[in-house]
Amino acid sequence: MSKEPFVVETESYYSIDRWTQKHSKLVAGITTKHGGVSDGPFHSFNMGLHVGDKDSSVIHNRQSLATALHIPLKRWVAAEQTHGNHIYSPGSEDAGRGAENYHSSIKDTDGFITDERNLLLTMCYADCVPLYFLDRDTGTIGLAHAGWKGTVLEIGPKMVHEFIGNGSSLSSLEVVVGPSICKECYVVDDYVIDKVKKTLEDENNLPYNLKEEGQYNLDLKKLNQQLLLQSGLHSEQIHISSFCSSCHNEFFSYRRDSGETGRIMSFIGWKEN
Repeated sequence: MSKEPFVVETESYYSIDRWTQKHSKLVAGITTKHGGVSDGPFHSFNMGLHVGDKDSSVIHNRQSLATALHIPLKRWVAAEQTHGNHIYSPGSEDAGRGAENYHSSIKDTDGFITDERNLLLTMCYADCVPLYFLDRDTGTIGLAHAGWKGTVLEIGPKMVHEFIGNGSSLSSLEVVVGPSICKECYVVDDYVIDKVKKTLEDENNLPYNLKEEGQYNLDLKKLNQQLLLQSGLHSEQIHISSFCSSCHNEFFSYRRDSGETGRIMSFIGWKEN
């Protein structure tokens, strides 16, 4: 397995070291659950405005991250994530949408692609797979939210096709598959596995195994990797995190925390200065 792409920057977030070391103006990473002001089941660095936490606590947490990343909240973009595969290309006119209130988030969107500078793309998670995209040649960036529904709707390949449609070369793309629930922690039923089977071309390297009758362990990271390979990427263009949101207690996990929990945030953007 390739080197873990995420390294600790502070107690509150990890960075994609392989990208940020090469590009000094690029910020890309994911938050942890530590270092904020939220309490109760959202303790403490909750980034989700839609989970029942106090808005004031979430905004305080987001402001702390904005300060650390040197990209102000007014330059953030957030989505109303719906476990779909709709992709939106935000521009400067979208700056600030969803940053301090949920109702202004970009509706029904689980993927962002932009070549805009000084714009931070953000998405929230609590076990689903964050997908980060970078065009090494043009600097175009992308971010996607891939739970099992978005994954079988092939949001990963759809993001790749969108990059190509916007002028990117397939060979210049890199993808990082971020911290999310691991195979051992993620059990699904026949309904989900039937959907998974319909997406796969290779029946000899399945990303799941039978746990017991009607129950399967599903490796969502591997499934996303396989779908990205089917879209034309090579294995060396895809970098997978070993961190599990359920096993590793520094992250929020919907399954581990029985549904009442906060959200971590993935982010990627080019700083202006």
